[in-house]
Parts: sequence; structure tokens; C-alpha cells
Amino acid sequence: MLKIEPDKLNTPELQRWLQSGIGPRPIALVSTISNDDIPNLSPFSFYNVFSSKPPIIGFSPARRGRNNTLKDTYNNLIDNGECVVHSVTYNIVEQVNLASGEYAPNIDEFEIAGFTKVKSNIVKPFRVKESPFAMECKLNQMISFADTPGAGNLAICEVLLIHIDESIIVDGAIHPELIDLVGRNGGEYYTRSYANSLFEVPKPTITNPISYINLPDKLKYSKVLSANNIALLASQPELSNDESLNEFLNYYNDGIPDINAFYRYYQLDDYHQMLRYALALYKVDSFNFYYLELTLKTVLDFRDIAFAKELAYYISKL
Repeated sequence: MLKIEPDKLNTPELQRWLQSGIGPRPIALVSTISNDDIPNLSPFSFYNVFSSKPPIIGFSPARRGRNNTLKDTYNNLIDNGECVVHSVTYNIVEQVNLASGEYAPNIDEFEIAGFTKVKSNIVKPFRVKESPFAMECKLNQMISFADTPGAGNLAICEVLLIHIDESIIVDGAIHPELIDLVGRNGGEYYTRSYANSLFEVPKPTITNPISYINLPDKLKYSKVLSANNIALLASQPELSNDESLNEFLNYYNDGIPDINAFYRYYQLDDYHQMLRYALALYKVDSFNFYYLELTLKTVLDFRDIAFAKELAYYISKL
């Protein structure tokens, strides 16, 4: 593996590696206002939530790597300690990008990027009407890590009031496709949290799972199953038993040893038909259970846990 010693790279080089390897990062579109009542708007991708009670978020208006100057967001927060932090969605990403330019302190980025100002309820900085999720905040603490180019300044803020557009709420929760968030990657790349890019991984609810170390070797050291597949099996309380397995196999024991047919159903992700042909192929060649493993992988990719536990138990006994 490539090894990088941070103190041997200049700031732009190190920043490229860090930003490319750590992501996608949520983006905070931060509204502040100067003591001269000039609105400021700027995005930051060094950003996250750190506490629920009290509600604490943080973002980093870092020093510019090019000339070591401080950003208007930092100066405004130090001066008056208030901001509004907005989520960045796909339909405003180009406007947010426009607001990210380096403009003079007397320039209003709302006007540059075409955003609509909305008066906040508690703090002085304006809200962005176009963002469906906004938080009025007060600065609790500003932590500066250094006074060198590229050094971060961590703005720790307490959320005072949250605004959520009701159009993105389904059954009392924000729906991920409706909010359509955008994340930041390295270089000029972004990630959209929408449609096929979204997937669910339920939290473990079993207090005594099989665990990786106790999985049968045929599963644990499989060259077909992915690490995610194996972890999903390891998260179960048990696989199956002989009685349940016999009933399961009886339903699929009517296939014929046809490799071409197996791959036709593999292309269709039809693991029920795949298993029929995989079992028949195994009966012809008991030293080759590759087709059974590939079927199991397909089952696990679709998170059909009941089916996977039966097939995994069968493979472990071979």
C-alpha cells in the first residue's frame, strides 16, 4: 500500500488525499452576517452532527491554503456568534457551488448565487428559502488548530431552531429520496443520496450472534462470498438444522445439471431457479460447489436471510 507521511507533503497535496479518502462528506451551507449587516453564504464539507441533547453540530471554516487568510464565515461568527446551517440538496448544488467562490467581504452571496433570503426566527443571519432543512444556531466554541495555511477552525454550534419543509416528510420522518442530499468527495466529485445509491443496513438486534470466528470454514474462507455476505451470516443467531434443511432441499431437488441454464437465471438474479441447477450440478461433481456458493452470494446480496441460512447450512455440511 502507498504510505504517506503528512509532514512531508505540502498543504494542497495533503488536502487532496484526505478529501478523496474521506467521503462522501455532508455539506453545510452556512449563512452568517457581518457587523455591517452584510449577509454571507458559504458551503463547508468538513461538517457533521455530534450531539442530540443538547443538539450540537460542527463545521470547519478553515484558513485558506493559498494565502492563509480567514474566511468571512469565521470572522462573522467570532464577531456575533450566530449562523444558519442548511442542508445541500441536488436541486441547489450548482447555486451552492457558485456561492463557494472567493468574494470580497462586502459581497452578498445570496445575490451572487440567486438564493432567496428568509428572515430567521431567533438569529440575525437569513435562512435560504431553497433549502428544505435549516438550523438556526449559536456559536458555543471556536477551536483553532493552528495559524498556518489550511489549518482548521472548528465551529461548534448549538441548534436553537430547526426548519423542515413538510414536502420531504413521510410518516413522520425525512424521506431520503425526497430530501435528495448531496455529499462531497475528492476533487470536483459529488455524491447524490438518491434512488439506486440508497440502501438499508438494519442495525444488529441479536445480542449473541454466530460471529465471524464461529462460522464454518467453508463459509468463512469462501472465495466467492464477499466480506459483506459473510458478515451478514455472522450476524445471525444460528443457521439452520437438519429437519428444516431437508424440507427446504426437497423443494429444489428437481433440477438438471445444465450450466447454461444456471447462468441464464444468474443474469436474472433468480436465485430460486439458480439453486435447482446448482444442486444438480453438485450431484454430478461433488468436488465443485462453486455454483452453490454463487447462488448463496446472490441470495445474500438480496438479503433473503431465511433462504440464505438454509443454503449456508447446507454448504457448511458438504
